[in-house]
Amino acid sequence: MPNNDPYRLTGADAAPGTPSPALARGEIARSLLWILVVISAVANMAASYGEANTWVHLACGAVTVLCGGILVVRNLRGRR
Repeated sequence: MPNNDPYRLTGADAAPGTPSPALARGEIARSLLWILVVISAVANMAASYGEANTWVHLACGAVTVLCGGILVVRNLRGRR
């Protein structure tokens, strides 16, 4: 008897032999890149309010631009 609970997180009710959904490497990489973008942007904002040295702003900005660029390239390559 299948369980029709829409909030169930496991695939225990799937038919035998059906592969369970798993995270792909690309999804994990994309998630980590977005996390780095947010963290570096927040760190840059905190450095602005804290009147940090210029090199802190440059480092945070470089990380933000690098991760953002990688996300754009991955998105454009994924459309092909």
